[in-house]
Amino acid sequence: MYIETYTYEDYKKWEGDWELIEGVPLAMAPSPVGIHQLLSFGIAKLFEEIVEECDECFVLIEEDYIVDEETILKPDVAVVCNYDIYSYIKNTPNTIAEVISPSTIKRDEHIKFEIYEKEGVEWLFLVYPNILKVKAYRLIDGKYKKIGDFTDEKLKIKIEEYEGELDFEKLFRKIKKYLKRKKWD
Repeated sequence: MYIETYTYEDYKKWEGDWELIEGVPLAMAPSPVGIHQLLSFGIAKLFEEIVEECDECFVLIEEDYIVDEETILKPDVAVVCNYDIYSYIKNTPNTIAEVISPSTIKRDEHIKFEIYEKEGVEWLFLVYPNILKVKAYRLIDGKYKKIGDFTDEKLKIKIEEYEGELDFEKLFRKIKKYLKRKKWD
C-alpha cells in the first residue's frame, strides 16, 4: 500500500494545526479546552521559574519543533536553550511537557515519546488532566527512565545548569479548588 508523504515545505502551506511524523500529516484537535490550557500555562510557569535567570533558555507553548524535513511536532510546552526567537524550534529541547487529551493519548504516549527519546530530550512530562497527575521521565543512557507519578509532590530538576523545583500541588491547586466547588454546586 502506498502512503503519500510530505515534507516541511508542504507543511508550511497548510491551514490549521498539524503535526508531521515521518512525512505523514496528522491533524491536531480543535483548540484545547480550558483545563488543558490551564495546565499548559501552569507547567510553563513552573519551568520559567527554573530558567528565568538564563538568558539563553526560553519556555515556549505550542511552538513547531522541526525534528527533520519530514517530522514536525507541536509540543504543548518546551524549554529550549540557545534558541533563535525569530524562528521555530530546530535544536532539541531540553524539556517537554505534553498535556494528554483523549484524542492524542496514543500519539503522545507512544509515537512522540519515542521521537523525544531518540532526539535526546532530557526531561519529558506527561500531564493527565482527567486524573490530575504528571508522569515524569528523564533520559538516562539514551532511554527514558520513569522518575515517578506526581500529584501533590515536588520534584527537583536541573535544566542546563539551573536547578529548581516543580511543585505539582501548585500546578493542580486552582483546578482542585474549582472541582471541589463544582461538586457542591
